[in-house]
Amino acid sequence: MVPAIDEDGPMTFPPPRPSSAPSPPVTATTSAVEWSRRLRGGDISARELLALHRLAIDATNPELNAIVTFCSERADTAAAAADEAFARGRWLGLLHGIPVAHKDLVAMGGVRTTFGSPLFADFVPAADDLLIERQRAAGAVSVGKTNTPELGAGSHTFNPVFGPTRNPYDPRLTCGGSSGGSAVALATGMVALADGSDLGGSLRNPAAFCGVVGLRPSPGRVPTWPDRDPWASMGVSGPMGRTVTDVALYLSVLAGPDGRLPLSLDDPFDDVASGLIPPRQGLRIAWSPRLGDLPVEPDVLALLEPALHRFGALGAHVEHHDPPLDRDADEVFETLRAIGMEAAFGTLADAHPNQVKTTVRWNIAEGRRRSGPDVGRALLLRGAIHAKMVTFWERFDALVAPATQVMPFPIEVEHPAEINGETMANYLEWMRVCSRVTVTGCPAISVPAGVTAAGLPVGLQIVTPNRSERFLLQLARAWEAAGEP
Repeated sequence: MVPAIDEDGPMTFPPPRPSSAPSPPVTATTSAVEWSRRLRGGDISARELLALHRLAIDATNPELNAIVTFCSERADTAAAAADEAFARGRWLGLLHGIPVAHKDLVAMGGVRTTFGSPLFADFVPAADDLLIERQRAAGAVSVGKTNTPELGAGSHTFNPVFGPTRNPYDPRLTCGGSSGGSAVALATGMVALADGSDLGGSLRNPAAFCGVVGLRPSPGRVPTWPDRDPWASMGVSGPMGRTVTDVALYLSVLAGPDGRLPLSLDDPFDDVASGLIPPRQGLRIAWSPRLGDLPVEPDVLALLEPALHRFGALGAHVEHHDPPLDRDADEVFETLRAIGMEAAFGTLADAHPNQVKTTVRWNIAEGRRRSGPDVGRALLLRGAIHAKMVTFWERFDALVAPATQVMPFPIEVEHPAEINGETMANYLEWMRVCSRVTVTGCPAISVPAGVTAAGLPVGLQIVTPNRSERFLLQLARAWEAAGEP
């Protein structure tokens, strides 16, 4: 499905292809942790588990277009290896026999990896990225690659190679992005876990739009290699799952030091899921419904406000208080993102201007427009924001805010043009509730907060101090459990 793009108007896509079977519920019920328990107990084999997930893929992927490239032979081989190891009394690792999928920005050796770009439509890497290596070493069964926007740019998953990925709650709407294919694959039970990445909200936004969990770790927590810019700290890779405990399990595999990377954190972060004890009583929670001055659609806040009561049930004190994140944070993010986009894709766009989408070319031009003093100012502003956040964390244990400013929007719209009557000047501004948090370097998680009367999901964003992923996951799990029947 290839979109017809009018640069002065909305995109047009073919209607979704009907599924070959009735769609299962959009919220799959069995967690990766539970599947692991059943595999370890011999209640199901890895090959049987893979077959179950393929049924879900056959039922829903034709309509939703979440998994765009399959590695069936590789999956069969991995599942068979897991079963053979189990028969010999060996357990391959934390992801033994678990079906997973990988964002199509991550290189898989011998598997088509397109980055959502027609310029790489036939690219087949020779080797796996570190992210894939770690999952394979932990016994995961890689099912395939999930859809992403062109070159990973934007929080709406569509590209000229594979077309759009549709929201599992309403296929007429976007699933968000840029880890949109991963979020949809999880929400519909096509896989048990899926990796993603996040620069300005690409783990948090699709998690919120699809009713799953997405964790943006601290820079260096999940190392990536190869890496053309190993000193960069705004873009990170991270785990997605259907529950907080699943995400914690997955993080245990993805995280850990790597001596090739200067920002890599030293602690191994082994088996995080086993340490998700409830946090202490009396936590101080800052609730920032608009993260300062940002417009947020009423439906988002109407669902999140009541969800805050769960923190009270945990013995936490919730106070309406905005963090020191304002227009300075926007300047930092948009300047550093722009120069990063120019460095990564400028030469490519110059050589193939008609094969790089308009928003990417705009972002490259913004990078070229920024001067040396502009970049220097952004770096100093980021330092000042960090100092203010240090003071903020002396008063509060966690910050909570919306994970998105809008509800899922029509799939033909590339990005919202306005929110509550406030014009969005470009394709980045509507994501500022996430991108402002990116500037802090703090870990953040999007957790499902429920669905609106119209049946669409809303996500709550929880943020904790730098390098505090274990505490963040403990708090998120306790909040999640407080809402369970």
